[in-house]
Amino acid sequence: MTDGAGEGFDLAKLLAERGAERYELHGRHLNHQLPRMLRTIGFDKVYERAEGAYFWDAEGNDYLDMLAGFGVMGLGRHHPVVRKALHDVLDASLADLTRFDCQPLPGLLAERLLTHSPHLDRVFFGNSGTEAVETALKFARYATGKPRILYCAHAFHGLTTGSLSVNGEAGFRDGFAPLLPDTAIALGDLDALERELKRGDVAGFVVEPIQGKGVHESPPGFLRAAQELLRRHKALLIADEVQTGLGRTGDFYAYQHEEGVEPDLLCVAKALSGGYVPVGATLGKDWIFKRVYSSMDRVLVHSASFGSNAQAMAAGLAVLAVMEDEEIVANARRSGDLLRERLAALIGRYELLHDVRGRGLMIGIEFGRPSSLKLRSRWTMLQAARKGLFAQMVVVPLLQKHRILTQVSGDHLEVIKLIPPLTVGEKEVDRFVDAFTAVMDDAHSGGGLMWDFGKTLVRQAVASR
Repeated sequence: MTDGAGEGFDLAKLLAERGAERYELHGRHLNHQLPRMLRTIGFDKVYERAEGAYFWDAEGNDYLDMLAGFGVMGLGRHHPVVRKALHDVLDASLADLTRFDCQPLPGLLAERLLTHSPHLDRVFFGNSGTEAVETALKFARYATGKPRILYCAHAFHGLTTGSLSVNGEAGFRDGFAPLLPDTAIALGDLDALERELKRGDVAGFVVEPIQGKGVHESPPGFLRAAQELLRRHKALLIADEVQTGLGRTGDFYAYQHEEGVEPDLLCVAKALSGGYVPVGATLGKDWIFKRVYSSMDRVLVHSASFGSNAQAMAAGLAVLAVMEDEEIVANARRSGDLLRERLAALIGRYELLHDVRGRGLMIGIEFGRPSSLKLRSRWTMLQAARKGLFAQMVVVPLLQKHRILTQVSGDHLEVIKLIPPLTVGEKEVDRFVDAFTAVMDDAHSGGGLMWDFGKTLVRQAVASR
C-alpha cells in the first residue's frame, strides 16, 4: 500500500455533510416503510451520540433507552472495556479468517462460554441469532436422523427461512411458504408435546424459556418435563436464549432458573456482541458435533464466512469479562426485581393496567379492558380499529414527553416490553416509573393529547385495511 492511500475517505466529514439526510436516504434506498412508520408515531428523532443507557440529541437532551437495541446492548452503548478490546484487536493486525488455520480467540471465547453451561462441550460461531437457530435446527436433524422440529405458538426464533419455519406468528410467515415441515404447540402443553413425539419423526423441540412476544414465561416445571419426554423419544431440547441469555433474566441463562434442565443445544447472540460486531453462537453436546462433523470430508459441512472473526471474538471475550467483573447478572436481577415490584404496585391504581410480569430485566406490562364506562367506550373504539393501539399510545408519550424509548411487545398486543441495558440501576428505575405513572394519569383522565393521538391511530388503522 502506498503512503497516503485511503486519504480521500473521511468518515467524520461524510457524516457532517450527509447525516441530515438520514431519513430521506433510508426511504429512498432501504426499507421505505420504516421512516414512514417513524414519522407517523413521532419517533423520527435525530440522535447524535450514545453512552450506557442513554442517547442525546443535537440540543443535548438525554433519552433513556429501555429497549437496548432489541437486547443487543446488554452492557449499554460503548462500554469502555469492549471499545478497548476492539481497538486492541484491530491494532494487532491478526491474520484473521485465513480459513485454513486455527486462531486462538475463537477457542478462548468458546472455553469461556462453556463454563456457564458445563454440560455442553462445543460451540459453533456464526453471525446472528437467526443463524444460531439455523445451526441448531440443522444439527438436530442430522444428529437424530429425523426431519421435524417442534416449536411454540407465538415463538420468535428469527426471520431466515429455517428459523421462520419455527416462528409462531403468522404475520411473519405469510407469503413466504413453503417452509420446513415443523409443528407448533402451545407453550406449556406437555400433552401436545408427547402426542407429537409419539409420531417418531421429531428431531427436537426449540423453545424460548421466556417468550419475547408478550413476555410469557414457560410454566414452572415445563422445561424439565419436556426434557424428560424428549429424551424418552430420542429427540433434542433446543433452548433459544438469543434474547434471554447472558444475564437478561437475572440468571446467566434463563433455563437455569429451573433446576435440572440441561439443553442439548443452546443458541445465544445479541448481548454477546457488546453492541459492536454481529455474533451468534450455538453450543452443543460433544456427540452432536461429532456426528455432524463425522469425517474430514465433512469438515466444512456447516460453516460461516465471517464466523469466528477476530473482532467478534474479542468483543465476546470482553463482554464476558465485564459481566463477571461488574456483576452484571446480579445487577439485572436486583434492578429487575425493583422495577417489576414498583410497576406491579400500580395495578390497583390504574384500571387499564392489568399485569406486570417477567424476570430480571425482561419485563412485560400488559393493558386490558377498563371497568369505568367512559374509559371502556374509548378502549372499545381502539380495539375495534386494531388491537395494540393503546400500548402504542403509551409508548409514544413516553418518548415524546419523557424521552424514554420503549417498544410494543408484538403486533396486535397490548403489551409493552422493557429490555433495558443490564447496567441500569435505581436512578433509571425511578425515571421510568415516574414517567409511566404520569402517562397512566393522563390516560385515566379520559381526555387530553393522549386520546387525541389515539383517534389519529384509529383513523390510520382503518385507512390501512
